[in-house]
Amino acid sequence: MPLYEYVCEECEHPFEALVFTGDDEATCPKCDSGRVAKQLSLPAAPPTESASLPMGCDSSLPPCGPVCCRLPGG
Repeated sequence: MPLYEYVCEECEHPFEALVFTGDDEATCPKCDSGRVAKQLSLPAAPPTESASLPMGCDSSLPPCGPVCCRLPGG
């Protein structure tokens, strides 16, 4: 399910919509118009070498996910 960006041609409201397989139509959540234009989205820039991902779990925060080392069985 890709997430697309649109702009309404009626009220010019920008919005995002999940597009399900076989469903090409999006409607504006503000004015309910079907006249929308899909926008060109740019992918996020890759991280630089100076921006590293955290390698450990911060014990002052909630568990980091379902396989967190602080949870039973993680």
